[in-house]
Amino acid sequence: MTGEHHGAPGDRPRIRRNDHSPLTPPGLGAFTPSLPVSVVIPAHGGQSRLDLTLAALAAQTYPAHLLEVIMVDDGSDPPLRLPEIAPPGTRIVTADPSGWGIGHAVNTGAAVAEGTLLQRLDADMVVCREHIEALARWHHLTDYAVTIGYKRFLAEPEGLSAARVRDGVSGGGLGTLFDLAAAVPSSTEATIERLDGLRASRNPYHCCTGPTLCLHRELFRAAGGIDAGVPRGEDTEFAYRLAQAGAVFVPDPLAQAVHLGLPAQKLERDLAVRVVSPYLAQRIPLRRDLRKDAGRRWRVQYVEVVLEVGGAAEETVRAAVGAALTGSVGDVVVTVVAPWSRLTGVRRPVLRDPDLDLRLMSEHFAGDDRVRLADTVPPSPAPIPFRYTGPVEAPLGRDTLRLMIEAMQEHRPGLVLVDLPSGGTARLERTEALSRALLLANPGVPLGELATAGRLAADHRDELIEATHGVVKGEHADFWPAPKKKPATPAAEPRKPAQAAPAQPSRPRSVSLLGRLTGRGRSGD
Repeated sequence: MTGEHHGAPGDRPRIRRNDHSPLTPPGLGAFTPSLPVSVVIPAHGGQSRLDLTLAALAAQTYPAHLLEVIMVDDGSDPPLRLPEIAPPGTRIVTADPSGWGIGHAVNTGAAVAEGTLLQRLDADMVVCREHIEALARWHHLTDYAVTIGYKRFLAEPEGLSAARVRDGVSGGGLGTLFDLAAAVPSSTEATIERLDGLRASRNPYHCCTGPTLCLHRELFRAAGGIDAGVPRGEDTEFAYRLAQAGAVFVPDPLAQAVHLGLPAQKLERDLAVRVVSPYLAQRIPLRRDLRKDAGRRWRVQYVEVVLEVGGAAEETVRAAVGAALTGSVGDVVVTVVAPWSRLTGVRRPVLRDPDLDLRLMSEHFAGDDRVRLADTVPPSPAPIPFRYTGPVEAPLGRDTLRLMIEAMQEHRPGLVLVDLPSGGTARLERTEALSRALLLANPGVPLGELATAGRLAADHRDELIEATHGVVKGEHADFWPAPKKKPATPAAEPRKPAQAAPAQPSRPRSVSLLGRLTGRGRSGD
């Protein structure tokens, strides 16, 4: 615990896992905001509800000169129009017709946004007047937080006008517009409260849903934006990548909103789950419940195994790669690090090639998409959630990765270290911890440039991971267990002398093939 933090947007305090307690935001109305906010609203039709969303935004306490609203028209017919009641800085942007969907529309808006912060908001949300202020205040403390608003679900009341929404939000709150007692609560908020505002959450990204969230624009870009290829559940997939980028998730119950209409999960739960499952299975390796098909290869692997060739012989490297690919955790990709770029196509002595081992390895692994050849590895393997690094001379045991990951899940560290009998160290790193260490070690580097900041020195990296997630040191025998000895086969008992055969009837009796091999007749013709 580092104590309360009242810093500036560029500060990066050390936050333990997702315990955001060190961040102490200013009270509502008790600070002078300085960060411009771009509210991005993807919409396909639904003009009447969008009018109410914009009317609520017109009544916000956040300074109007720091607020722009970008309505992204995702192929509406008729096209969306700008209503009379809307914040002054509101504009309509048309999504590129080459794509469609929420992710595509959000990316379109984010690409033209001018604000330091991005506020993602659904087109059917009526937010309280402090909503933007409540979420944005945390970002005046640090730049690697993702703030999450609260919502309740209600059917749209008849005859609710934009003018009434603006006046109600500005003067009396959401309770003057809606029967909040009849609202359907969000299951997400129940989870948030149960986990102490996500401070105790193992995977807080699960609760980072799309209807209302706010983050630094640079963090949005560093995580890669929304995956436009995911038609449903794109918010969960994006939140997963934010977690792998080292983000901390902060829900704020003062950022209240009413969602007009019930969610699809309530109306068609089974169908909604069926539609989203294959997309999340491909992209979120931590969802082991979705990856039950044996022998499959996935878009994002579970573990990256990094092997540095150094001066190792070809046979040694091939054995290490083979061990990594045939372990009990099959969902892996192996990165073999060596100076591959010096292999060229110029004429060379074929049998006396100075890079013969390197060239033969390159050809040997060609065509196997589970093996990557690289001169160096990036500082973080994101979105892969784990990275193993160890000497190529100490190949993985069949169950090594499984046992190390189990230690990760049980104790929740960011790093598992094992000293090897032959020298050297094996390490399994949690990507979110590694990314957190990277951004803490480079406080002056913009989030979007961390990927090129270079790898951290091991001592400094481990010290930061210890501070934010913890380090577990294990014994070699715990992760490379000795093979179990097969029980000895008992000696065969000597065969008893065959008894005299009974007298045969005058007609020969039929004998089966099994009977002829064992000396027994076929019972019961």
